Amino acid sequence: MRAAPESTGTVEARRGRLLRVLGVGFGLAVTIGNTIGAGILRAPGEVAAQLPSVWLFLGVWVLGGLYALLGAIQVAELGTMLPRSGGQYVFARHALGSYAGFVVGWSDWLSTCGATAAVAIVVGEYTGVLLPALAPYATSLAASTAVAFGLLQWRGVVWGSRAQNLTSLLKMLAFLALVVACFALGGEARGETTPLAATSTETAVPAGQALLVALVVALQAVIFTYDGWTGVIYFSEEVRDPARDLPRSLLGGVLSVIAIYLLVNLALLYVLPLREMSGENLAAGAAAQKIFGSRGDQIIRLLTVVSMLSSINALQLMATRVLFSMSRDGLSSARTTAVNRGGTPTAALFVSTLVAVLFILGGKRFETVIAVLSFFFVVNYTLSFISLFVLRRREPQAERPFRAWGYPYTTALALLGSLAFLVAAILGDTRVSLYALLLLAASYPVFALMKRGTMNDER
Repeated sequence: MRAAPESTGTVEARRGRLLRVLGVGFGLAVTIGNTIGAGILRAPGEVAAQLPSVWLFLGVWVLGGLYALLGAIQVAELGTMLPRSGGQYVFARHALGSYAGFVVGWSDWLSTCGATAAVAIVVGEYTGVLLPALAPYATSLAASTAVAFGLLQWRGVVWGSRAQNLTSLLKMLAFLALVVACFALGGEARGETTPLAATSTETAVPAGQALLVALVVALQAVIFTYDGWTGVIYFSEEVRDPARDLPRSLLGGVLSVIAIYLLVNLALLYVLPLREMSGENLAAGAAAQKIFGSRGDQIIRLLTVVSMLSSINALQLMATRVLFSMSRDGLSSARTTAVNRGGTPTAALFVSTLVAVLFILGGKRFETVIAVLSFFFVVNYTLSFISLFVLRRREPQAERPFRAWGYPYTTALALLGSLAFLVAAILGDTRVSLYALLLLAASYPVFALMKRGTMNDER
């Protein structure tokens, strides 16, 4: 009598492969978890300082969202054409070669590990403020949080995805609670009978070249706040139906983030005049203090801690997939290709968590490293959009379950937007940009050594 055939998941688990167990729900959760963070609590003050006009203020948030949506349309084609876990590294390596893939992969992996550390540090510090008895242990709390999520993910991708779904849901509920509180209690806190007073301004709106500069600076802050919408493509081969679910996750996730950001900004405008919001390091905190008084700071810190948990889980999941994919392609040690029965690349997870903890223990000293690596996030977008042009020309007959709407015009627009942002970043912070360019110049010898090392490992 023949044995019943094993399920696909069982066979893949036994062989130590990534498992196709993720759906649209996870795709939306990881997009929201990876994108929405402390940025939306801080950026409105910076944008208000540059654009003291309600319509310009809201318009730049819409424009940043449209840029993200435009990018998502292009990445959806690449993700469905090349459904392999690893993020934008996969596109750059396939279209532009191993060296381009190396630059994208290593910069993405290190900056993601660093972002994990930065977010965990905020969790540790804010927990110490909320619970003063824990304040002396802020660094230990940060490291313990990163390790705790690493241990959870070690059990398997299903555990990691459940944690992502739960923490992202808590994040959305927390932000929606803030929005409801602003609209429900904002009128009394504002002391006005009409919300129009909250949007009045006494600051002159810049004109001409000054307006253009202000728009660029404000848009930079907004685009940084939207960064993270590519989350689901780090798990492309773990999605059950990538042809259907990747576009839905990318586009649905970006639209959800746009809606949440606009709601938050409208709620802040309902409570704070732009002149009061302008320059606020934590605009949401200022609004909370108006509504809740002395308890406002604690409420915002609690909101931040809750929202950061989903970010930590998402970032660790993503960093693990980048390192695993590079190792599988011979651009990192083959030792980090090990996958357990639960579908977790365990060695890659261990190394990624270890690097994040080392960043945490380094404290403020690693901030310059992260600033330099963050320069590459726009470089990676730029290379992805170039990859789409290259693959359309080089592989016209390749299967594309989703084709970018409006190609080549929308792709060119997304590429031009990335190039413009890159030029603005170089002009805006020449020192960091110079370090980034020096790091890029030094990367080729490292790439050559890495390739030689992996060839020796194979022998």
